[in-house]
Amino acid sequence: MINDIAISEVQGGVLPEADLDALAETLMQSVALGASIGFILPFGFVQAQVFWHKLLPAFERGEKRLLVAREAGKIIGTVQLVVDQPANGAHRGDVVKLMVHPQGRRKGVAKKLMDAVEALAHREGKTLLVLDTVTGSPAQTLYENQGFTLSGVIPHYAMSTGGVLESTSVMFKVLD
Repeated sequence: MINDIAISEVQGGVLPEADLDALAETLMQSVALGASIGFILPFGFVQAQVFWHKLLPAFERGEKRLLVAREAGKIIGTVQLVVDQPANGAHRGDVVKLMVHPQGRRKGVAKKLMDAVEALAHREGKTLLVLDTVTGSPAQTLYENQGFTLSGVIPHYAMSTGGVLESTSVMFKVLD
């Protein structure tokens, strides 16, 4: 299963419309299934398209890097690495918006994306990765299995897709 998944970086923020639609579909489905990635229900395809279109300039300028997972050529997962940091944080990368389309789940896509984002961070000279996730979520377990350490928990940090305030776990990984 995992061998059929190809991870690549989107270069220069240039994406064909079909890829933008696949990213929007992945985002919409992830939110519908409760992913805490910044959106609340109701959330539709058009809102997801707007989100991706707004990010394209940041990818084009290289402030954020976009990795995608493809199965049979179609995007089924994605993660971003924020590389543009202030001078005192230039060694740090923020991992954001890891999501896998329901059709790509249980195939090791998230793990493969996390391995790829770590490799990208190494190439970018980053020595520290940071992220946050819903406390006690399957995502937190994934990150722990990827070697991330819990730094702390912030109660009532973000609203769930269903409108309930949830705690977030702030995590980090020092890169070798």
